Amino acid sequence: MDYSDFINRSNADYIEQIFQQYQTDPRSVEPHWQAFFAGFEAGGGKALTFSSDHVAASLPVTGEPPGGLSVQATDLVHAYREFGHLVANLDPLGNHRETHSLLELSEFGLSDKDLDRHCGNGGFKGAVDGTVRDLVKKLRQTYSGTIGVQYKDISNKDQREWLQQRMEPILNTPEITTAEARSILYQLIAAQGFEEFLHQQYQGAKRFSVEGGEALIPLLNTLVEEGAGLGVDEYVIGMAHRGRLNTLAHVLNKPYETILSEFEGTLQTDNEGDGDVKYHMGYSQDRMINGKKVHVALSFNPSHLELVNPVVEGTVRAKQYYLGDTLRSKVVPILIHGDAAFCGQGIVLETLALSEMPYWRTGGTIHVIINNQIGFTTLPKQGRFTPYPTDVARTIEAPIFHVNADDPFAVAWAAKMAAAFRQKFHCDVMIDLMCYRRRGHNEADEPSFTQPLMYKQIDAHKRIRELFGQRLIEQGIITEADFEKMTIELRERLDAAQKLAKEKRTRETFRAFGGTWQGYSKAGSDWSAKTNVPAETLTRIGEALSKFPPGFTLMSKLQRVLTDRADAYRGKRSLDWAGAEALAMGSLLLEGTPIRFVGQDVQRGTFSHRHACIHDSNTGAKYYPLASLGQNLGTQCADFIIVNTMLSELAVLGFEYGFSSADPRNLCIWEAQFGDFVNGAQPIIDQFIAAAESKWQKFSGMVMLLPHGYEGQGPEHSNAYIERFLSLCAENNMQIVIPSLPSQYFHMLRRQILRNFRKPLIAMMPKSLLRNELSTSSIQDLANGTFQLVLDDPANPPKEGVTSVLLCSGKVFFALDAARKKNQIAHTAIVRVEQLYPFPKVEIQAILAKYKNAQEIVWVQEEPRNRGAWMFMQDQLLSMIPETTMLKYVGREQAASPATGSYKLHDIEVEELINAALDITPAKIATASTPVAVATAAATTAPPNRSVATPPPVPGSGPENKPKL
Repeated sequence: MDYSDFINRSNADYIEQIFQQYQTDPRSVEPHWQAFFAGFEAGGGKALTFSSDHVAASLPVTGEPPGGLSVQATDLVHAYREFGHLVANLDPLGNHRETHSLLELSEFGLSDKDLDRHCGNGGFKGAVDGTVRDLVKKLRQTYSGTIGVQYKDISNKDQREWLQQRMEPILNTPEITTAEARSILYQLIAAQGFEEFLHQQYQGAKRFSVEGGEALIPLLNTLVEEGAGLGVDEYVIGMAHRGRLNTLAHVLNKPYETILSEFEGTLQTDNEGDGDVKYHMGYSQDRMINGKKVHVALSFNPSHLELVNPVVEGTVRAKQYYLGDTLRSKVVPILIHGDAAFCGQGIVLETLALSEMPYWRTGGTIHVIINNQIGFTTLPKQGRFTPYPTDVARTIEAPIFHVNADDPFAVAWAAKMAAAFRQKFHCDVMIDLMCYRRRGHNEADEPSFTQPLMYKQIDAHKRIRELFGQRLIEQGIITEADFEKMTIELRERLDAAQKLAKEKRTRETFRAFGGTWQGYSKAGSDWSAKTNVPAETLTRIGEALSKFPPGFTLMSKLQRVLTDRADAYRGKRSLDWAGAEALAMGSLLLEGTPIRFVGQDVQRGTFSHRHACIHDSNTGAKYYPLASLGQNLGTQCADFIIVNTMLSELAVLGFEYGFSSADPRNLCIWEAQFGDFVNGAQPIIDQFIAAAESKWQKFSGMVMLLPHGYEGQGPEHSNAYIERFLSLCAENNMQIVIPSLPSQYFHMLRRQILRNFRKPLIAMMPKSLLRNELSTSSIQDLANGTFQLVLDDPANPPKEGVTSVLLCSGKVFFALDAARKKNQIAHTAIVRVEQLYPFPKVEIQAILAKYKNAQEIVWVQEEPRNRGAWMFMQDQLLSMIPETTMLKYVGREQAASPATGSYKLHDIEVEELINAALDITPAKIATASTPVAVATAAATTAPPNRSVATPPPVPGSGPENKPKL
């Protein structure tokens, strides 16, 4: 092979690369290449053609074929881009790899003898002298310094090239101005000095210090400042307790005296409720950055570390919605994680999975991992099997910047790149802040008990304030006197703030009803609302919902369903639940209320009843009648979104809660596939939905629809855990409702949005009643009614003759009513309690007063005695019924499992439950060996307002005396 043929066949790509680089910046290529390409262009060349004779005659001579090692150079560049982070100087304690087999010269067929051979740049975008030695040196500076970057999982070519172009020409080491350097130093002095002050003045007080990771403060401030210049108007931050107080003080500018008042115990607030510890509290503040106002908010968060993640995302999505931020560039979420929690808690991956879902996208989240290299007492090798905590983020192809927290310049540069990447590509980005935890998990903890060697290293390690200060002194950026002055100024500010805090002058007020909450208030004593809608309006809505695009083909089975529904809209037949729901939502949309309705399978409905998204049976095209309501009515309607979610409860409910808490003007609904699936979202319910108002003065109108009812579908598809929700109820914190009629559902949904306050609504929804002809309503029920907390007996039995009043909720009413009619029982009244909480005491008392001859009040439920509403109702009813009236329980006996798995046994249980409630003696009792899980128990009477223990069973009804099948 002659020389020119070698050039033509082996190095064409290499020459093309050099030529493209020359065209972008002639000075970035070596002088002999500059001369060659200048001559080529002078001769009229615009594109390279690789004629053997022309190239061989024209190429500069360097002693060997240019790019003789170009293949190895390309492989080197590729390897460092992919694996350079593995040998980066990331650990402030010095525990990092120096070499890696995938980056050894031998891996590329090279040795030390080849270091001075010519190889070109291999596609590297930084300036090199063309030798292997210089290329490796520049690659290590770029990818294996105090920043290590993982981005080769990204399949987007533009994103890869953008990152390379940002990093490689400057070797990942940008110029820092004197002003920036001094600012970063003062932030570090403030962060470290603040922690030291708290440690000295309030020994033993928990604060979850950020010491060892003080670089978090300039990192966050750089994100905020950089984002302001890129169009960001608002940041919403979510974080756990580590470093929270420092972030409040030095990123959100919460006054020192307010924070110190919390330690002094002198803080006065205008809040009601129970409050929370200082390292869970949120805060918000406007900051002026280069003349631009940027709002920064830190969300409240419980101790459940990562639980705030989807809540922040939902909050941001809501803000983007009402600000019209369709590009998702004005409101940006920042999530700050702990290393152990980030890779250990499933909600992190669930939230990441939502990040690219169309109706959950927020345009990219900037994630910061405070990588302490330890959990509470658990080292990484015990807490994960991957090299980095961020490895779970590789599933969404997010770029990951690993950065040594002891190099504040590198930290600031990583923050700038992250902010710019997010704004450019609107997707998630990760900063893994590699640091250490100087103290224990909290300040009373002794970490050396479990990590003695690690903490010997930490104790011997110089603090970042001194390290960075000395670095700037050596560079001539500051003097020793400057450093000392900054330190003294901080201490003087802290001393003055502490003095003020001790004088009890500090007051903190939460602005619960600002922004989108303007005009709303706390709930008063009146929770009613005018929810009826004129019949002609409902009919008009129904007609619009019954229209379809020209040529749209319906499946025959669905055609029958929708035809019946259209007849109900016209008043020709009764409305079922789906029809009443559609009219409730349609009327709200017409009135200007946006609706966001999500959950697993909500478009069709788990029980094939809703059909809010209709598919053309020929083309598969989708049509949303409620979303097209305005078009069909020829008027303006609010936005309607109904979308199926991924198979997640925890993150999705957290997201929707965040959305509802940020914008009360939306009706936000989450429906569980089955009510018992709410198990997966329990932490969101416990720590946000039930308690946020009391802890943080945070309000929400979140609606949860939980299909509930004993239908013989087994233990996992029967009970939505009413008892669990009722145990969380206090101080009117939420509403627990079990509607038994479509009209009640209609008015319940409208009531939720038409009041000037917001409370979470938990609705135990039906399954079999969705198609039960006894559970239907008329258009007039919607046009003239309102939501009734309690429904009196529709049979209207003679009041004087009633000796037994059955109280119940949900579908058991229809079984009781049918059995009463069949057996011609006239002395029993059946009353439905539609709202369990807030407890409708006045309404129940008014109904019971009609039945003044009743000798017993019976609570009837399908659930086992240790589940359902009995425990709750017992206390409530005992405080209000006369001493002479017996309170009884009828329902299944206590059980560890919610329901039986046998359909046959379920039917027998239902029959015996109904017989016991109505005191019916069966003509014939079957016998078998399986015990029936049903019992009747009488409550011990008690004076009004006195609680009693769970009543003992009636003699002969205990487990040992259960009837046989």
